[in-house]
Amino acid sequence: MSSGSVFFISTVPSFMAWMTYISHWFDEDDWYEGQQRAKMSHVKQVGLLAAGCQPWNKDICAASGDRFAYCATLAVYIYQLDHRYNEFKLHAIMSEHKKTITAISWCPHNPDVFASASADSLVIIWNVNEQKVVAKLDNTKGIPASLGWCWNAGDAVAFVSHRGPLYIWTISGPDSGVTVHREAHSFLSDISLFRWHPKKKGKVVFGHTDGSLSIFQSGSKNQKHVLRPESLEGTDEEDPVTALEWDPLSTDYLLVANLHNGIRLVDSESLSCITTFSFPSAAASVQCLAWVSSAPGMFITGDSQVGVLRVWNVSRTTPIENFKLKQTGFHGLHVLSSPPKQKSCSSQYPPKNHHTSSTSEAVPPPTLTQNQAFSLPPGHTVCCFMDGGVGLYDMGAKKWDFLRDLGHVETIFDCKFKPDNPDLLATASFDGTIKVWDINTLSAVYTSPGNEGVIYSISWAPGNLNCIAGGTSRNGAFIWDIRKGKIITRFSEHGKNGIFCIAWSHKDSKRIATCSSDGFCIIRTIDGNVLHKYKHPAAVFGCDWSQNNKDMIATGCEDKNVRVYYLATSSDQPLKVFTGHTAKVFHVRWSPLREGILCSGSDDGTVRIWDYTQDACINVLSGHTAPVRGLMWNPEIPYLLISGSWDYTIRVWDTRDGTCLDTVYDHGADVYGLTCHPSRPFTMASCSRDSTVRLWSLTPLINPLQINIITDRCWDDIIGNTDRAVESGAPPLLCGKVSRDIKQELEKLSGSLQGKKLRWFSEFFSPPGGSKNLWDLVAVIKGQDDSLLPQNYCKGIMHMKHLIRFRLWDKALSVAPGVSMKYWRKLMQRRADQLIQEENDDVIPYCIAIGDVKKLVSFFTSRGQLKEALLVAQAACEGNIQMLTLSTTSGTSNSAGNNTDDYNDLLQKVSKELADWYFQDGRAVLAACCHLAVENIELAMANLIRGNELELAVSVGTVLGESAAPATHYALELLARKCMAVITCFPSLGYRDLAVDLLMMIPDNKLQLVKLCAFYPGCTAEINDLHEKCNLPDVEECMRVAETIQADGDVFETMKFYLLSTEPEKALPVGIQYVKEQLCGSDWTLDSVFPYLDLLSYIRTEQLMLPKCSEFRNELLILCGYIGALLAIRREYNSIVPALYEYTSQLLKRREVSVPLKIEQLSEELDAWRACTQSNKPTDELPCTPPSESQRALYSVLVSRIQGEPLKGMVGPDCVTGSNLPSHSDVHTSCLTGLKIQGPVFFLEDGKSTISLNDALMWAKVNPFSPLGTGIRLNPF
Repeated sequence: MSSGSVFFISTVPSFMAWMTYISHWFDEDDWYEGQQRAKMSHVKQVGLLAAGCQPWNKDICAASGDRFAYCATLAVYIYQLDHRYNEFKLHAIMSEHKKTITAISWCPHNPDVFASASADSLVIIWNVNEQKVVAKLDNTKGIPASLGWCWNAGDAVAFVSHRGPLYIWTISGPDSGVTVHREAHSFLSDISLFRWHPKKKGKVVFGHTDGSLSIFQSGSKNQKHVLRPESLEGTDEEDPVTALEWDPLSTDYLLVANLHNGIRLVDSESLSCITTFSFPSAAASVQCLAWVSSAPGMFITGDSQVGVLRVWNVSRTTPIENFKLKQTGFHGLHVLSSPPKQKSCSSQYPPKNHHTSSTSEAVPPPTLTQNQAFSLPPGHTVCCFMDGGVGLYDMGAKKWDFLRDLGHVETIFDCKFKPDNPDLLATASFDGTIKVWDINTLSAVYTSPGNEGVIYSISWAPGNLNCIAGGTSRNGAFIWDIRKGKIITRFSEHGKNGIFCIAWSHKDSKRIATCSSDGFCIIRTIDGNVLHKYKHPAAVFGCDWSQNNKDMIATGCEDKNVRVYYLATSSDQPLKVFTGHTAKVFHVRWSPLREGILCSGSDDGTVRIWDYTQDACINVLSGHTAPVRGLMWNPEIPYLLISGSWDYTIRVWDTRDGTCLDTVYDHGADVYGLTCHPSRPFTMASCSRDSTVRLWSLTPLINPLQINIITDRCWDDIIGNTDRAVESGAPPLLCGKVSRDIKQELEKLSGSLQGKKLRWFSEFFSPPGGSKNLWDLVAVIKGQDDSLLPQNYCKGIMHMKHLIRFRLWDKALSVAPGVSMKYWRKLMQRRADQLIQEENDDVIPYCIAIGDVKKLVSFFTSRGQLKEALLVAQAACEGNIQMLTLSTTSGTSNSAGNNTDDYNDLLQKVSKELADWYFQDGRAVLAACCHLAVENIELAMANLIRGNELELAVSVGTVLGESAAPATHYALELLARKCMAVITCFPSLGYRDLAVDLLMMIPDNKLQLVKLCAFYPGCTAEINDLHEKCNLPDVEECMRVAETIQADGDVFETMKFYLLSTEPEKALPVGIQYVKEQLCGSDWTLDSVFPYLDLLSYIRTEQLMLPKCSEFRNELLILCGYIGALLAIRREYNSIVPALYEYTSQLLKRREVSVPLKIEQLSEELDAWRACTQSNKPTDELPCTPPSESQRALYSVLVSRIQGEPLKGMVGPDCVTGSNLPSHSDVHTSCLTGLKIQGPVFFLEDGKSTISLNDALMWAKVNPFSPLGTGIRLNPF
């Protein structure tokens, strides 16, 4: 029998598929249009607040190998173990279901495959590794309540709903399709869940809501509705089965949990109860349990009322141990079958616990008493809690490896930054709670009492009142005092009608507006006195106070109209009614900068811009394909508007001409709320039905402003009035309060202002995430008085000279030796070693007491507590941890281990480890902070550049001065390249001049200016004007100079002046012939060849594309590809080395050229590189085949040619902010690697092919030309 429809998702191998495109590109496309399509998103994701685990359905967490998963309402969150750092990271968000997910199940035969079911009668098979849907089954004839892979079949999954039947879906093969289990149907009670036996083929058990079990096994008598708890026999009472697990070591034993009757071990053959387990309290109830596979006979349970984890053994009726992990109860448990490996204390591993919420209610459990007969198993448990919290608990070490606390479990309808403390973000959800988050740590700091029904809207009180007003679906409106943690006022004027919007006036803090489905917009004082009741003909969905007139408010109504009311009159009629939308109007927003301008979002999919003073709609923004919900004006750029929609997208608009500047696809469902950071106006938060909050940076949209500040341009190029800014085609200008306040503060100061200007505007443009911390460290290095440091400085990464008193010193001082010092010290060392083996925190005072700094640092790093390791190393460097001085037999003093140089080396090493951990986590600014803390300026600058934080790197480098100069100059060069992007800048004269200004900041800038002038694509007059600015001859003179120098045989200078001349293509044969001659020799090096190719690559694109240049173009692309591969090896850009070799090989294969390179040679070099570099790396996998002697010899030749990277710290992959943040719905595959792209994406010139932004940056730094082989320059900076 068949049920539903099956869809298989085809999978076409994509690795290197981009190469087939190379030979046809010029026939099919136009290079100029291609340049315009090559782009990356202007809106950069910089933070993610993941959803919590839903508390409704049973099978909502699962694990397999080094991954675990849990369900939010609409998405499955996959966490994967990062073996390098031994920590779990969010790997993917699988989002395809449109209604609540009801169950997930991991395939026991394939760790890359799992299944999910949902309330829209849909079952999906996913490939985790490739982050894609493999197959779908829709119309499952009922909502699947439980889901499970058939253990006896590799590609069959079963599901069941209500009273059955049990459906079995065979996904592939000759028997594919859906069948019904022969006996498992027609039950008398609804099914709670079912479990296949992991070893006994075809054996399955069902748990029912009436408390009974049904057991089926082929060849045996089927048992329906048996083994009800004794107390229920002969009654109609229900006691649902809440958990059910087969004993992994038995064919017949089964653990059963009933909601009220506790846990039993039953025999499924004899249908008897073997053991009934007793809880310490009669009030305890269990909804989840799991066997611990590493400890036979042992299992764990989670209490559903309070977060107590209990450890049991089947031989005892009472728990072995009880851990209270949280205040809220458990909802799900799953024991990892292959937990993370424990790392030895001798190596360095950065922290695992950065996800732990600062308000986590996790408490350390008590240690076992010695007379207990059982020891705790070394298991890792996925714990899901009723409040949405998710964690991974290490039972052996008695600590959290991971804790994601207090996440929302349903749609988030609204989000707002706190006006007086914008590091706090409030969110309101369908789950009936408001949560307040610290956006620096991405952790919850406050949560409301809950039970409010749906909370649709929130509004912060003005100033420092620390209150939030909320509007609910059924409980009216309320004011919540976040510090007191309670509701202090309620408003009930709308009765039981839903309140869709609440707005606290920030011009008059006593007034609050609400609008409701009852058709009223009510204005009241905070003490409940109603001032106005504005009646509408239908439901009112949105309202917004004017930011320029405290008595003006706008509303959006179901009747498709926008209304404006004036509170200073007694009239209840609107001053204006704006018509034009063709469906209901939801939110309305007044412009904070343009008086009389407001916008409205509608279910007709448009955003309309209204001018109150003209009584007219001045623009219609079309592009969304579903109702518009979120709306937000930027508070600095008067024409910039952001909208969010039910089409899952966020759009950024230029309201001057209605252009959509960017579209963001990362959310997995309707986008409801948008809010702007009050002191960082280009940082934005969004919230969605996907239960996540995401943080974004809009800074790339106004990049020229940052460069104007860096190059110290006049204020008129930075700050202007609204009228100037909204002129058509005008460059962006800052018009808001925050920028004007910065200008006023600077004008009060005397002396050199550039350092302060760079710092203040850098923080203004940067998203949260360490920029303030970075500038505090720069100030310390520059000698600023410590008294000027902010109060919260000590909460971040501190300079090594600012050590906070180590918290456990007092405990260490209480340890007094009662015997000889030598014996005492030996004893203490032995005890410390023992405690380290046990991973016991008690080791800390022992190590301090004996001054064994290295042992203590090793202990902390092995546990991933690198911040603590850094603190200890800092203390040792300052002499605050002293090793006891012992006299030796020769009478000399033994001060081993107290060597200052040793401690400094240790400090540098620990700082680098912490920096590396931050950097690979996509937090380059915090990585730079770690290096600045120990005054390693070169590595700090390198981390900023490798994180593509170029503006910040230049700003910091400029203030630090000479010590940062080489890296600052490199960052300036890359920034100038950014300004040379044709699509966004050239041939704009303003952007051209920005590039000149940046390069003028480099002392030895002649070659960089030549490259700029060579690439600039203007007319002859414009090019000559640029030459004059750069102190270069005009194009005709350059031609004459080139011809003269060529006769003298100076190849480099000849190339240079030909590129600047009227016939730049003449540089190609000169330079390419030179490089080919070099490669024919045996003693060439990378540095002898690369400068020539680098210079040639700046030839204007339209010249390179000339038909007469095709042969030289092909040779240039091949040579740049090969030299780029060697540069990538030098810089350890390992992810793109194979792609560069393959790119070069494919071009050699497809283009007719004469270059001294062979495909076989390239293949051998790549194999040698792989063999020699992989054999040097430690791995947990099976040992790889060692390189052959010929491979060693070839790799040795490569290394001799490559030599070292001249710029310190630039070795290693690039990693931009947001690199580890998965997208919900906008998942792309890299055309270089064939792998799904995690983090920001870069689109190549065909508008379809994508690579990760990290790979694009690395590629562009070693090979300027696109991976598609078109000859177009790549510019991802």
